[in-house]
Amino acid sequence: MIDEDVPSNLSAGLRPPALSLAAGSIVVGLIVLALKAGGWWITGSAALYSDALETVVNVATAAVAFWTLRIAAKPADHDHPYGHDKAEFFSAVVEAVLIILAAGSILHHVWLNFRLGHQLDAPVRGMALNVSATILNGGWAWLLLSQGRRLRSPALLADARHLGTDVVTSVGILLGLVLVLLTGTLWLDSALAVATAAYILWTGLRMLRSSLSGLMDAAPDDETLDRIRRTVSLHADGALEAHDLRTRQAGRLTFLQFHLVVPSAMRVDEAHDICDRIETALMREMEGLIVTIHVEPERKAKHTGVVVL
Repeated sequence: MIDEDVPSNLSAGLRPPALSLAAGSIVVGLIVLALKAGGWWITGSAALYSDALETVVNVATAAVAFWTLRIAAKPADHDHPYGHDKAEFFSAVVEAVLIILAAGSILHHVWLNFRLGHQLDAPVRGMALNVSATILNGGWAWLLLSQGRRLRSPALLADARHLGTDVVTSVGILLGLVLVLLTGTLWLDSALAVATAAYILWTGLRMLRSSLSGLMDAAPDDETLDRIRRTVSLHADGALEAHDLRTRQAGRLTFLQFHLVVPSAMRVDEAHDICDRIETALMREMEGLIVTIHVEPERKAKHTGVVVL
């Protein structure tokens, strides 16, 4: 039996653009926070408070994302032979927890406003600041989403989705405040804040579930697994069968291992050539894939699993 070696460049680290984008998120977040906080301070709106508080979470999580990306960029070492890429999932978990805490703070603020009562001051100026912040957030979220997909970075993707959520809630809040101004119905301001809290709470719980799945070595989606099986089948000429296919994800990397059955009389170098051909095809098909192939002679094989055509 032979095993294909794990590539020596395992977890060579994320490209510099990922760290630059994470640092940029901190700067953009601070600017957006200043604009939204100014809008809330001018108006006293509970809805704008909820929007500003969510941006506080944005800044905190952007800092956490930058820290975890620095860790994930470290190459594999003696203590972490599979690299440090899984650190990115911690960023997404922290972000989800902070989002949930922010939802609780928003509801608390609404309760205080309900007890004490409040009026909206200078709403047009406050809303203008919020519109500027929303446009900036939307542009940055789009950039993070496109680059996060290209770099296969869970931290950047989590940050992008959270900013996208922030944009959606901001637009809803602004439309609601326009309705408040047109109708004079002040309780709508508090209702908007409650709706915002419920929405970001749902987003935080969903993000927490996704991140914990990554930490628990969840397999890729069915479409990805089908692509892997098809690629193995198409490039395994000379082999008899593949079985015990297993996958797990760690940040931008996907680890794949399976058993490959070959004729008992096949030479080691011939089996190695088949493994090289399969591995090359898989690496071409999927970026960030780390492949380990265990070769079995036919007489000792279990003969279960995916049959190679």
